[in-house]
Amino acid sequence: MSTLRIPLRRRGHLASAMLVTAAYILPVYVALVSAFKTQDQILANPAAPPAPFTFDNIIKALSRPDNLVQGGLGNSVFVTAATVVLLVPLASAVSFYISQRTPKVKAALLAFFALGLMVPPQVVLLPIVELLTVIGLDHTYPGLILSNIGGGYLSFAVFVYVGFLRTVPPEIIEAARVDGAGDVRLWWQVIMPVVRPATATVSIFLGLWVWNDFLNPLLILGPLQGQTITTGVYLSVGGYSTDYGQLFGIMFLSAVIPVVGYLVSQREFIHGLMSGASK
Repeated sequence: MSTLRIPLRRRGHLASAMLVTAAYILPVYVALVSAFKTQDQILANPAAPPAPFTFDNIIKALSRPDNLVQGGLGNSVFVTAATVVLLVPLASAVSFYISQRTPKVKAALLAFFALGLMVPPQVVLLPIVELLTVIGLDHTYPGLILSNIGGGYLSFAVFVYVGFLRTVPPEIIEAARVDGAGDVRLWWQVIMPVVRPATATVSIFLGLWVWNDFLNPLLILGPLQGQTITTGVYLSVGGYSTDYGQLFGIMFLSAVIPVVGYLVSQREFIHGLMSGASK
């Protein structure tokens, strides 16, 4: 009986794994093939491959008179790049400061930053909007970028850097201090090159989160200031009828930049994950 149960159990595990994999892959596959199909083909069979293959959806999306795709992509690139460029040095400097404190102080500071991970961002979104209104940064890109820097994004980056800094030999820091390096020089010339894999990991995760964010741009920027590509996809959905071909074309264009960014930096990203796991 035991020899029969093992193959059946393995078959059950294999079937479960295949179902879970299909649940993740099928929506991506449908979105990808639908970007190159006509409206009639999408409505007839969404899962069928594009036959004939067409680029009309991409051309229509880029030819919209409101420049929704071009403007949305430009806004998303600006917001994402500015957020990551500001968050990475800020989080690494804060993490280096925390790593040099006593265990009690370190635990208290990490508990404080843990609040940013435990509190759902939707809970504090409206207070953030009211605060930005008070200081005059509502419906502005600086206000959106500041809202991204605070909260869970910064907390996540701090925890990643603190965990990676535990693997840095203290002799390196002590040798730099003996050579007369101050805290700023030590952080910039010694710590930042050492934690480069962690920086790649943080940049990829934060970049994808900011790029895919929907609520913050929708409520902070608003329709008068403009939109990112995620809110642009939302605005392209009609109230009574929807051009699904053009919609999937916009979705395809919105995914190109993050995919290319990941492919470019995947080596450092994997190196950072492997370093954190092996050390």
